[in-house]
Amino acid sequence: VQLQASGGGSVQTGGSLRLSCVGTGFNVDDYHIGWFRQASGKEREGVACVSSGSSGGRTYYPDSFKGRFTINKDNAKNTVYLQMNSLKPEDTAVYYCAEVPAPIRCSGAALGIRADSDSWGQGTLVTVSS
Repeated sequence: VQLQASGGGSVQTGGSLRLSCVGTGFNVDDYHIGWFRQASGKEREGVACVSSGSSGGRTYYPDSFKGRFTINKDNAKNTVYLQMNSLKPEDTAVYYCAEVPAPIRCSGAALGIRADSDSWGQGTLVTVSS
């Protein structure tokens, strides 16, 4: 499973960005895919997850990200997106996408376990200025 995140950049407070996560060599719809972030000096955390198509494609967000972040996927493009609105300086971080192993569907526990792993691809930097 190889995923490549892109779409980061610099925005002002209140702005929006859409990140893309493209899958290579597999169908993203066959896996649970999550977005994560790591700010400087902080632990990596999960921000959103979309379950596989066979699990209904349900989305999961930790409470702190509900309402501002939206995850969705375009199976035709084999891409998972993260739409981020009303960005704040504290959203500044490197954002990653990754498969989220889970027995049934995305969950907070599954995101947390995956966030603690050491296997990560290249992320994309989001900088929010005040």
